[in-house]
Amino acid sequence: MDIPLFIAGLVLILVVLGDAFETMVLPRRVTRRLRLARLFLRYSWKLWLLIAMIIPARRGKETFFGFFGPFTMLMLIMLWATGLVFGFAIMLWASGSPLTMHAGIVSFGTYLYLSGTSLFTLGLGDVITTTPLGRALIAAESGLGLGFLALVISYLPLLNQSFSRREVTIALLDSHAGSPPTAAELIRRHIHDNDVDELRQHLHEWERWSAELLESHLSYPVLAQFRSHHENQSWLGSLTTILDTCAFALAGIEGVCKDQAKFTFAMTRHAIVDIAGVFNCPPVHPDKDRLPRADLEHICSILSGAGLKLEEADTLEKALRELRLMYEPYIHALSIYLHITIPPWVLRTKRPDNWQTSRWDTGAGEARKKVLHEIWEDHF
Repeated sequence: MDIPLFIAGLVLILVVLGDAFETMVLPRRVTRRLRLARLFLRYSWKLWLLIAMIIPARRGKETFFGFFGPFTMLMLIMLWATGLVFGFAIMLWASGSPLTMHAGIVSFGTYLYLSGTSLFTLGLGDVITTTPLGRALIAAESGLGLGFLALVISYLPLLNQSFSRREVTIALLDSHAGSPPTAAELIRRHIHDNDVDELRQHLHEWERWSAELLESHLSYPVLAQFRSHHENQSWLGSLTTILDTCAFALAGIEGVCKDQAKFTFAMTRHAIVDIAGVFNCPPVHPDKDRLPRADLEHICSILSGAGLKLEEADTLEKALRELRLMYEPYIHALSIYLHITIPPWVLRTKRPDNWQTSRWDTGAGEARKKVLHEIWEDHF
């Protein structure tokens, strides 16, 4: 028996099993940097970005990015399975177990074939081992294969359910904050003569959603790279809108909404900072100010016209600047790494929401879309 080679095969199997357990079963974040899944996803993303550079159209790039999350998860499962097949093949080869086969020369490829048919429990029987140790390894690999396949089958629906729950809330934000969502529009649509009860309830719901997002994206980081169904929607853009809204409520709205805004701001910032840590994205200060003074004055004019009482402009601007420094650098770092566009604070030109559009909006369809948007704005 070649003991060092046998140990090498055993180590490979343990590394693969440990990585699969930490990725799919362990319900907490693993802080160790050297992990098979983490290295695979990180360098796969770099390769994906290089390929995306040759795609000229923005929509084509976004579609291409949308394939990354699901595709790499399948590739990661194949990588684990390949590691297990090679690990058991190395152990069988190192143990010196003789093989009985109908024809051909026994080589490492033969041991690899026997290991593959055993892991996937094919039971062909054209190649068998005759030693007790070899049979024990084959039995162990067959049982491990059953458990591995069952784990994978149960894991993929769980991942899809987490993604679906995330997207439901993101889709709901469309009618509440516009497309793309903005803090100015979210506040405007939820206030009536300085009554902020609707806004408070909405922020309460997003506080819980942010906590659920934090739990799911720390447990399954690949979810962060699952794209939303619409190009102008994303989990990062939604969190940015909620943080902007909470910051504005804390800095400038005179009312009882401040307590809930404080709780939601704390939870949402917690989610952003921890997810940035998962992807090793240190805070980056944006080169361009997301909220110049002209945009702030425009927001104040919109909200004041809607009946909202605001703080003085200078006081509001100073308080907002301090709050924005607490989260915008992390959002900017994640947007660069994930190539996700961050929504602005306010849209200078009105755009129809996603629900107001359709794939047939060309020509006369555009006119109908404009009329529908005007009716909605006038009556609601």
